[in-house]
Parts: sequence; C-alpha cells; structure tokens
Amino acid sequence: MSSITAPSPAVDPDHPLVPATRGRRRTELIMLIFAFGLVAFAFANVGYSLKGRLPSSMVEYLGAFVVITVIGHLAVRRLAPWADPLLLPLAAMLNGLGIVMTYRLVQQGNLLTAPLSPSATGIQVFYSAIGVGCFVAVLALIREPRVLQRYTYTLGAIGLALLALPALLPSSISQVYGAKIQIRLGTFTVQPEEFAKLALAVSFAGYLVAKRDVLALAGRRILGIDLPRARDLGPILVIWAASLLLLVFESDIGTSSVFMGLFVAMLYIATSRTSWLLLGFVMFVAGAFAAAKLFGHVGERFDIWLHPFSGLNPSHNAYQLVQGLYGMASGGLLGKGLGGGQPYITPLVQSDLVFTAFGEELGLAGLMAILLIYGLIVQRGLRAAMSVKEPFSKLLAGGLSFMLALQVFVIVGGVTRLIPLTGITTPFLSQGGSSLVASWMLIALLVRISDTARRPPPRPIQEEGLTQVVTLK
Repeated sequence: MSSITAPSPAVDPDHPLVPATRGRRRTELIMLIFAFGLVAFAFANVGYSLKGRLPSSMVEYLGAFVVITVIGHLAVRRLAPWADPLLLPLAAMLNGLGIVMTYRLVQQGNLLTAPLSPSATGIQVFYSAIGVGCFVAVLALIREPRVLQRYTYTLGAIGLALLALPALLPSSISQVYGAKIQIRLGTFTVQPEEFAKLALAVSFAGYLVAKRDVLALAGRRILGIDLPRARDLGPILVIWAASLLLLVFESDIGTSSVFMGLFVAMLYIATSRTSWLLLGFVMFVAGAFAAAKLFGHVGERFDIWLHPFSGLNPSHNAYQLVQGLYGMASGGLLGKGLGGGQPYITPLVQSDLVFTAFGEELGLAGLMAILLIYGLIVQRGLRAAMSVKEPFSKLLAGGLSFMLALQVFVIVGGVTRLIPLTGITTPFLSQGGSSLVASWMLIALLVRISDTARRPPPRPIQEEGLTQVVTLK
C-alpha cells in the first residue's frame, strides 16, 4: 500500500508574475499620495476662499482621513495583494472630496434649508472610518467570492426585507421629505436600501448562474428579435412588480430604477440576450407611466421633471431642482472655486444634490473629472469581471460595476433633467453614513474579485518535492 503526502498548494515565490505584485502596490501607494494631495489642496482652497487662511481643523480632518485610508491600503497589501491597484485610490479620492464638500457647507451651515451641525464633518470622517472598517472586514471574511453563492436565497430574502422595511414602519420614523427610505434610530438615520442592493446583487448572481441556460433559450421571433419563452418570464415579472411596489409605497424612484436595472443588466450578462434588455426597459417605463397616472405623488415627480419652470413649480414643487440647475449654470466651465459659490441655496445640497454643489464650484470641467473617476472604477470592475474565470464571480463583478454606474447615472440624470429627479445618493460624495459604508463594501467585493482574477496559479505539485510513504504488510 502506498500513499502520497505533499504540502498544500501555494503561490510560487519564484513565479514570473510574483514581482508584479510589488509594482501594483507601489502604483496604489503613489495614487493614494496623489489623492491625499488633491484632498489637502481642496481643503486649503476652501479655507482661503471663506476665511483667507488655512482652516485650523484641516490637519485633524486630513490626518484622520490619511490614517483611515492607509489602514485600508495595508489591508489590501495583506489580504488581497493581487488586487487592482486603482480601486482603493479612486474610491479614497471621491471619499475625500465628499468630506471637503461637507466641511465647506458646514462653514455656512446656518444658511442651508436643512442646517448642518458644526460636527457634521467629524461625523462624516467617522462614517468613513466605519466604511473602511467594513472594507477590511469584507476582505478578511470573504477569501473566495464563490463562497457567497451558497447564500443565494438567504441574501435574496434579506435584501427584499431591507427594501420593504421602511414601507412597513410608521411614517413618523421612516418618511423623509415625502419618501419612505430611511429609518430613524434616535438621532441617527439608516437607509436599508443601500445594503439591500449589495445583498440582492449577490443573490441575483447566484440565481442567474444556476438558471442562465434555461433563461437563454429563445422563443418566438418578432421583428428580428428572439423573445424569451413565456414560461421564463416569471423572474423578471417578480422583479418588475417589486420595483413598482417600491415606486408606489415608498415614493422612491431611484431605488426602484436601480433595483430593476440591476436585475435586467445581470440577466443580459448571464444570457447575452438583447431581448431581455428591451423587455425590461419597456416594462419599467410602462409601469412608471401607469403609476404616474394612478398615484399623485408619482405624477408630481414627472410634472417637476417635464415642467420645472411652469406655473408655481419654480417656487414650490420644483424649487430644489431649479436652484440646482441655476447653481450649475452659474458655475460655468471652470466654476467659482471651492467656497466661492452659493450652493447652500439649494435644498438638501449636502445629500441629494451634492453634485450640483460641485458643479457650481468646480464647473463643468470639475464635474467631468468626477465622472471620469466613477468611470474608471466601473471600468476596473468590468475588467475584473472579464478576467476572472469563475462564472459566479464574473457575473457578480459585472453586476456591481453596472449598479454603481446606474446609480451615478440616475442621480446625475435627475439633477440635469435628463430623467426625473430622485432622492438617491451620490456614492462617496453625499453626506451621510449608509451610502458611504455600502459603497466601501462594494469596492471591497470588487477588490476581492480582482485579486482572485489576477492571482497566479498554485505551484505544480511535481515541483514541490514528493514524499512517498510505502507501508508493507
């Protein structure tokens, strides 16, 4: 009788790709230094514009932000050494700019329609620490993305419960400016939908990997398009109904569109069937139009979008949108400089319409740079999706990347009147904790998937030296 024992497979330190990891980490460190410099310059710009000197609290806020981000960098070096070197710096850059804008608005917080407390900047830094802490926790707990596939239906149930929770609670603790999207816990509020989207993205990926072959089957061909079979329409009908319930009972157009768009996009990625995209788009638009005719609060959103300058809208229902448009228009191409504008005139500029504040003070050029940063994050996520071989991880990375892109499109399209304005947050930039923490968790999942995709194969067992044990009987 003979048996063979050998050490567990490990990455070969002499593998030709191993030195590349040092280059990746060096690139990440250089990009982080650039991000720190950009945030420091933005802080200084605000101080000189508003007070004629460097802000005294700049060192405290910037120092805390640097420490928090360096902890995230060290965690990536330790837990995901093969990860994409740009994801963390790009996210940190957006997070830092969000802290700067919160600080800038706090300086004139008494002029805001919803005043900010003097401690709002410190609280935002604290939320950043929680976000990076969750970023590290995700990397530490999830060593292989495919383990999440085991919890497909559990995470789906959790996601749906989190989405429905604000609608089931009394308006006194869940309604904020007409939309039931938050839950008040003492002096703090939580937006369950931010975490629900992550849970549902994982659930959708697990479900579609298992069912993609069935859903890819073609039915009748109409106008050159192979439509899905009628028996396969069940999942998209359920998601469509759930998105309309969100629209009606929570008055949340943003989450409703992201929820529906996420499923349809992942369905298209899984099956490569264009008919699913067309069907999902037509279903959502038809449902939203019907809801606008049947429910007054939904119709009001469409009226604000189509006729913001008509009748009493500019000074009543459309006041927020109109002021945001005026602010971006006054910023012009290069903006008025951080601290040089009047973004505080726009209601809820610190959260829903923070993009217009950047547009007024950084101008069109600054907005294009911010959108470019988002685009780079999405591109790196899609690159990870294309590189990883495991089907679940591939679909999850593609879904998360698309979800981030869709969320940015929904809020930017809303403030520019491309689509109806929604109450959805701008990832990393909006003041508040739920969106920031969830965004860092999304980046952590992309970092883990990119690490899995780039990791070199284990050393072949033949090269590790064989030990043969022969037992004679």
